[in-house]
Amino acid sequence: MPSYQGKPNTGIMTPGYLVKCLAVILLPSVSVCVLNLHAAGPEPITDDCPHVICLCETLEMILRKGLKSGVLGLKRRDYWHWIEELPQQDTCGRLSHLSVMIEKTGACPKMLTAQGRGRYFLRLSLNRKYLAATVQHLLHTQKLLEWYDPLLSVMGNEEYLEPFLSLLLVTSERKFALDLQNSSFLDESWVLPVCGVYQTVPCRELGMVLRYLEGRVFVVEVLPGSQAEVDEVVLSGDIIDEINGVSLRYAYNGQAGTILSRLKGEPLIFGLIRWRWKDGKIFHPLIPYVKCVQEKVPTFQLQEHPKNQESNEERLQQDGRLMYDLQYLGMADVGTFGGKEVLDIGITKVQQLNCPPKEVLFDVKETEVRIQDKASQEVIFCYLYPDISSVGRRLDNKKIFALCTT
Repeated sequence: MPSYQGKPNTGIMTPGYLVKCLAVILLPSVSVCVLNLHAAGPEPITDDCPHVICLCETLEMILRKGLKSGVLGLKRRDYWHWIEELPQQDTCGRLSHLSVMIEKTGACPKMLTAQGRGRYFLRLSLNRKYLAATVQHLLHTQKLLEWYDPLLSVMGNEEYLEPFLSLLLVTSERKFALDLQNSSFLDESWVLPVCGVYQTVPCRELGMVLRYLEGRVFVVEVLPGSQAEVDEVVLSGDIIDEINGVSLRYAYNGQAGTILSRLKGEPLIFGLIRWRWKDGKIFHPLIPYVKCVQEKVPTFQLQEHPKNQESNEERLQQDGRLMYDLQYLGMADVGTFGGKEVLDIGITKVQQLNCPPKEVLFDVKETEVRIQDKASQEVIFCYLYPDISSVGRRLDNKKIFALCTT
């Protein structure tokens, strides 16, 4: 049989071939993401759009590939490092908007790492249609452009940078409305949690037991009969992300209590991170935290739903607002003074009337509260907020509350 001797296939790729493969893989991926975004309809792109994470991950890969290490290889660079250097290095004189964006990113207290800040900046620049302009500023700055290896990157290779820039310009044609407040997990993940807001009135004790873990404030228990349980918003396993606009990311032990003491007597607005993600399962980056909390607090369990609410109970809604299913006990005259001191007297008077309870729906609207008969939908009464002088409940029966009106 004849024999043949050929050159062995070593599998070695040249740097030029490597960057070509990189561009062939990543640039079409960005193109697909952009096409999907344009096919999503005319509405602004939000975090609910399934293509946002894919776009951001692919952009990040392109911005990272081929970045050289710092002097002597001691500092590992990330794309945020050259972005924050642009105002000092680019002399084109058109950097005011970029400088404001960089300042806003640096001032956000919810990220500590270059990775987190870079991701926040990417999301901010998508919202403000400024990502393409940021890359164009880099092109003016040879010193920073040299951070990229032209043989190992898209950013440092003129042949592939131009089509990438064109894709960014097409991306800027879409309006993005990404939630920049939802940033507390950007240091760790592109997948972001479901957030919530808990607003409550001033009270002596909210009834939330907190546990601090690696700078995050976990709710490990909602106490029975407490204000937090009655409000039915916070669940065990949720994270308090901020209080009245003060971030609790990287919080020190006791910081939440310190803030609450300072806000004593004021209405409270809690920014929450839900333990449950959009698919109904635990938010994946939270899993190691939850395991650690369970080790430290053996009784801790993730709470599926408020204790006073059956898991399969359907809550009625009106124009997207929750309607509270209550029993109306009646009303009584308490005189001309409408302070909170008369609420106890008023509740006692109503109870003494022994009127049959009426099933009603309590609707908290933007400018008024409305009570309507559950069966007939007839409005029993409606009060504008300026007409309500006080609201409260008795300490011996927290399930009964009253409001005093003028």
